[in-house]
Amino acid sequence: MLPRSRLLRALTLLAACALAVSVLGAPATAGPEGPTATMTKVDPRKTRGLFVDPVMPAYENGGVYRDRIGRYAQAFWVIPEMYATATVRDDVRAYTARALAARRTPVLSVYGIPGRDCGMYSSGNPLTTAEQYRGWIRQVASGVRDQSVLLVLEPDALALFSSDLQSCPDKPDGWQGMLRFASRVLTKAGAWVYLDAGHSNWTPYDRRPAVLRSAGIGYARGFSTNVSNFRPTADEKAYAGFLLRGLRKLGIRGKHYVIDTSRNGATPSADGYDVINPTWARVGRPPRLVFDKAFDGTLWVKHPGESDGEKNGGPPSGQWCDLLADRLLGLPESPGC
Repeated sequence: MLPRSRLLRALTLLAACALAVSVLGAPATAGPEGPTATMTKVDPRKTRGLFVDPVMPAYENGGVYRDRIGRYAQAFWVIPEMYATATVRDDVRAYTARALAARRTPVLSVYGIPGRDCGMYSSGNPLTTAEQYRGWIRQVASGVRDQSVLLVLEPDALALFSSDLQSCPDKPDGWQGMLRFASRVLTKAGAWVYLDAGHSNWTPYDRRPAVLRSAGIGYARGFSTNVSNFRPTADEKAYAGFLLRGLRKLGIRGKHYVIDTSRNGATPSADGYDVINPTWARVGRPPRLVFDKAFDGTLWVKHPGESDGEKNGGPPSGQWCDLLADRLLGLPESPGC
């Protein structure tokens, strides 16, 4: 039998342990691979910054272009004319490997649906059938698998293909099914997919929530707005609110959105159709993830300084041009590209 003093100390210790368990919870139980975690793992996309890729044109050009454009994260555009089905998996993985080695979040824009841009400046797409597109998307998905990426899916496609006001002779049959497939497969691979929804000046958009539903928004994390465009952030937030309300009426809840602010630093001209290298455009606020309710944050999807097409002094779409970068920065324009 314990002496009375030792018995009292033992009882006191037991009481203290019982109190600690009641306050802190029961200890983790041991399993075949060690203690069971008691906390949910936080997705790294919510804690890491966005990846600034040193191979982006503005960064490589140095000087003022690096200081005011290249130092900010910009999307890696996955396009089939540059990254074919046979190689796109490795091309994507090379980019995400650079990002993850830097402990930053990779951002991609997938832009390869047949009929893309409806015969306009960015329409040189080697993918012409749904079968080809699905094969290409499978390889993109293999590249992003478990890489913790943000992914903007098919800028302009949904708004352009669903418009009753714009002629689109290249619009492919089954385009909604292609977007559903891409949204589902890329999400399953672990990407946070934002299905592009056009922008606030792409009217009318009263049916767009229903089009988003039919195009697979249910699989995606949410949608993107203002990609490669110039609309003010406040207008885009109001537009996103309209889409979210419309989706809720259709039974689709919990969606998020991002806004491209790469070139929305000036008030757009009254002519809303002046969108090919407009002379009045300026760079917008730097990209930043905020995770404020449905608003995940701003991105630079379009690369400031890269051309929209051969208009207003620009070279072919996607090519870097000092003159265009100068214009966006409010600097004296270089003599050419």
